[in-house]
Amino acid sequence: MAKKTLKLNPMQVQSAKAKEAEYSLSDGAGLYLRVKVNGTKAWIFNYTQPITKKRRNTSLGLYPEVGLADARRQADDMRELLKSNTDPIIHKQAVLQNEQIQLALTFKTVANEWLELRRTKLAATTFKKILRYFEKDVFPNIGHYPIRDVSATVGISVINAISGRGSQEIARKISRAMNQVMVFAVNTGRIKHNPLAGIKEVIPQTKQVHRPTLEPHELPELMQTLAYSGAKITTRCLIEFQLHTMTRPREAAQVKWSEIDIQNMLWTIPEERMKMRKAHIIPVTPQVVKLLEIVKPLSGNRDYVFASHNKPNHPVNSQTANKALRDMGFAGRLVAHGLRALASTTLNEHGFDDDVIEAALAHDDKNKIRKAYNRAKYLEKRRVMLQWWSDRIEQAKTGKVDQPTGTKNLRLINQ
Repeated sequence: MAKKTLKLNPMQVQSAKAKEAEYSLSDGAGLYLRVKVNGTKAWIFNYTQPITKKRRNTSLGLYPEVGLADARRQADDMRELLKSNTDPIIHKQAVLQNEQIQLALTFKTVANEWLELRRTKLAATTFKKILRYFEKDVFPNIGHYPIRDVSATVGISVINAISGRGSQEIARKISRAMNQVMVFAVNTGRIKHNPLAGIKEVIPQTKQVHRPTLEPHELPELMQTLAYSGAKITTRCLIEFQLHTMTRPREAAQVKWSEIDIQNMLWTIPEERMKMRKAHIIPVTPQVVKLLEIVKPLSGNRDYVFASHNKPNHPVNSQTANKALRDMGFAGRLVAHGLRALASTTLNEHGFDDDVIEAALAHDDKNKIRKAYNRAKYLEKRRVMLQWWSDRIEQAKTGKVDQPTGTKNLRLINQ
């Protein structure tokens, strides 16, 4: 009958003394306390490798840092691995390697992967903004966190710092971007769930601030002030061009000669420059063509219609119009983006179809069928409407404009 190994007790482990030669005390089933000549005590688990069938030792730690109970738990875990033909040492190495990978897989690493994918799907200016948000407010605070350790509390700390300085809108944008990074991490198998899904709810609500604009009856004041201002001819033409076309400041500032089809009287803005990521076709009126003829001697040999004075191969800054309007005395009354509102209000007052106006403003239509229908149907209606608007702008240069009669007298364009 095989001799049964007696289990060690805590007192035996504690009182084991060094001898002239190294020796081991067995706890049974492969667990040993090895006592070295210098008095160091180490837990050893001895086992047979599943494949090679060779005997092998693996360390479970030093005593007293690892006590008897803990050593037994580790040994039990290794015996369970052996039951499934898993080598404990190889398993430990794999766990350690995975831990190192997880620690190296930081939020910044995953975010940069996500950003690289977004680079081809976003306008260059939008991508630069998002990247700047991350580099300024996110990476310095949580970029070093392993992606698995990014919790709601961690995410909230970032957006609280941003909203705390009064930048609620930026906080909302960053919370959305961080959330998308975590969704990407889930979809690529880095984490099992997204803890940042609801963090935007902690951002205080802000009142919507409408961009300053003029009332329709103030259009003559704008046109006469513009005509006699000291702004560069390029800037004056840019402001009037944006007013005629009802476009956003950046869309107008970055127009290229190659986008203008004079023969068909159309301007096509490519999708990468549009806010809604859809190409936008704008009917061109004779008044717009006249503006293009004025600036052609200045930039006709360049890519951009409104070329920068200091960097001729670049467009003017999208804030150029805003600065010029401030210099003209419209500070607090009108900004470049408000030119769209001025056009929209005037057209609504004179009875133009709301859907035609929305199409001219390139606002997104959530109804996909109607969106496709509008794109095809409204082009000619927009041509009629924009011609009326251009004529009104020309009339305003004389110092007066016709006032609406109070009846929807232009319904005929909707027929």
